[in-house]
Amino acid sequence: MSLRNAVLGLLAERPMSGYDLTRHFDESVAGAWSASHSQIYPELARLQEEGLIRKTADGPRGRKVYSLTEEGLAEVRQWLVATEPDRNSRSEAYMRVFFLWLVEPTDAYEYLRRQAEFHEANLAHLEAQAADLDEEDSGEAPLWAPARWSRITVEAGIRHERTLLEWALWAMEEVRHEVARGRRGAVRGAATVEPPHLAPPEVRVRRPRRNRA
Repeated sequence: MSLRNAVLGLLAERPMSGYDLTRHFDESVAGAWSASHSQIYPELARLQEEGLIRKTADGPRGRKVYSLTEEGLAEVRQWLVATEPDRNSRSEAYMRVFFLWLVEPTDAYEYLRRQAEFHEANLAHLEAQAADLDEEDSGEAPLWAPARWSRITVEAGIRHERTLLEWALWAMEEVRHEVARGRRGAVRGAATVEPPHLAPPEVRVRRPRRNRA
């Protein structure tokens, strides 16, 4: 995926300025794609030059509002139905987990605790977004309204973050139990020490919200 596809898709919903688009990237689609204003504004200029969007209004302080052209709509639809997404992903956060056996148990535990806090914060943010969308929609918008697909996408993020939070809490428990049982494997260059006390992780996973009737 490229930034152009995301911008075209957002402008298919309604005309927006560069500032509006930046807010969408910071809030609505942050879990799927990120972009800064320094990336968005040059992309708008390129899309306008290619005839995929057009400037429809000028505002104070140089504000420009853009809308999608028929050519732009055709391009974003082509991207949706005729291409496959890039499903390759990399995560330094989880690559590090492979090698936590190289550090002290307290360090591994602390790393996993930070992972749990990270996913807990993301989960809370997404659940707040979902609540706002539910309040605005109340289940009355047609399925093909943009807001309904925003809600469906946010739900994917909620389930993803909830799973990763559950995993992090489970991994913390694994470390704690192994240390308590004195079964820590030998770490190259590590001295034999008394097993540290590791407090059990707090259970912070909220259960799924009930589906609307």
